[in-house]
Amino acid sequence: MHLHTYIHHTYIHTYIHTYIHTYIHTYIHTYIHTYIHTYIHTYIHTYIHTYIHTYIQHIHTYIHTYIHTYIHTYIHTYIHTYIHTYIHTYITYIHTYHIITTHSTYIHTYIHTYIHTYIHTYIHTYIHTYIQTYTYIHTYIHTYIHTYIHCLCVLSPLSYIRRLLSAKQSRPGRVK
Repeated sequence: MHLHTYIHHTYIHTYIHTYIHTYIHTYIHTYIHTYIHTYIHTYIHTYIHTYIHTYIQHIHTYIHTYIHTYIHTYIHTYIHTYIHTYIHTYITYIHTYHIITTHSTYIHTYIHTYIHTYIHTYIHTYIHTYIQTYTYIHTYIHTYIHTYIHCLCVLSPLSYIRRLLSAKQSRPGRVK
């Protein structure tokens, strides 16, 4: 009986318990920690973060280069070429065919100034400010997408890892 107790206590309790507790627990803990912290974290930070940053950068480049340039060029081209030329042609026509000083002065001073001021004020203040500041795209990208990506790539894996760790801590000795 004494030998049985000795074998039971020494061999089973000490050796196997130590083996399980030290080797397997440490191995699994190290493996999970290494796997999650190194591989998955690196994967998320490197691949997804880089990919999404590149994607956002692409959208930024697209908006700031293509759309902004296009809109700026279009507005400037439209205003400075078409409307400005039209107004100049109209004023030149009146100057050429209607030599009425009062009328010419009225056209050249009032209409030219009014239209020039109105167009410049309208474009450079209202539209340019609207496009720059209150754009739906800017709000959408900077608020919604960036937040969504942050939640998806950072918070979602973290909550998954927390669930794994809390499940493991609630059942010590059982490894899933």
